[in-house]
This record gives sequence, C-alpha cells and structure tokens, in this order.
Amino acid sequence: MQDGRIASFMVYLSELMKWNRAYNLTGLKEAGDIVIKNFLDSLLFSKVLPPDVRTVADIGSGAGFPGIPLKIAEPALALYLIEPTRKKAVFLKHICSRLGLREVEVINKRIEEVEGLKVDAAVTRALFSTGDFIKKARGMLNEGGILVLSKGPKADEELKGIDPEKISLTDLRLPLSGITRRLVVVRP
Repeated sequence: MQDGRIASFMVYLSELMKWNRAYNLTGLKEAGDIVIKNFLDSLLFSKVLPPDVRTVADIGSGAGFPGIPLKIAEPALALYLIEPTRKKAVFLKHICSRLGLREVEVINKRIEEVEGLKVDAAVTRALFSTGDFIKKARGMLNEGGILVLSKGPKADEELKGIDPEKISLTDLRLPLSGITRRLVVVRP
C-alpha cells in the first residue's frame, strides 16, 4: 500500500479515536482493535468486489466502515455513505474532508428514505439480516449490481429461503485475529 494511503489510515485512526471519546462512534477503544476489527475487516470487502465496480453505497456506514477504508484503498471509487445518525454523519463529513477524499457523498438518511441513487454495489457490515438487506437495497443497484454483507458464522441460517443461485459465499480470515468473516455476495 502506498505511503499516502498509510498516512490516510493513520489520520483516520487518530481522528476516530479523538471523536470516539466524545461521541462514542464505535465500541472499539484501542488502536489495535480499530485497525484489525474496523480497517482490516472493511478491506476484506475488496476481495469480493468485482473489478468493474465504480460506485458503492455503504449502508449504515457508522464511523465509515467499510466505505472509507475501501475508498482509501481504491481512490477511483465513487462512494455514498448512508448513515441516519446525525453525529456519525457529521463525523463522516469531517473525516472525508480531513482526508481530502473526492467523489464521496454523505447521506444523512435511513436507507428507506434514499431516492434516486443507483450504484454498482451496496455494502454493509452485519447491520441487516440478508433478507432485509436484499429488500431494502436492491432497488438502488444498477443493472448487474451486487449486494455484499459481512457476516459471522451464523450466516447460513439467514440464507435459508434465498435462492442459492443468487448467492456466493467467501470465508476470509481477518488478519492478526484468527476471526473468520463470511462475505455474502447477492446478485438479486
């Protein structure tokens, strides 16, 4: 990873820790935990995103995960951070400005309130059940678009009743932790 990207992650970490003390943006407080369980976990999404994806909506972005790490790693992505909680949306605008990220829009709304947005991929980290995410997000996908969810070991239970032809599963080990993440890619 280029030095500029590493520097961006360091600024992100510093700002997140500072803001987290006042606004409780993430439950993780230690730098090492944030790097592993937020930054590296978010970067796992890049392992399943097709190379032709140009626009991504991060649904329930929170403090910017997985969207901002993906944008830092792939600056050409156009990114929409959808976050209904005002204090988190304010942080997202701040950190995007501080990092000089271009082609990023923070949308301070619930997914059900977002209209007219079309993207190649919509991503989320364990915020919704797979079925709920399909219902709420599929309308924002471009033709051939995908939904990507990060799930834990109980993902199989949620996938019952969903056409297996539309789903691909990828198990990835989260570096430095021993934790396995199941990335669910849905082509609705």
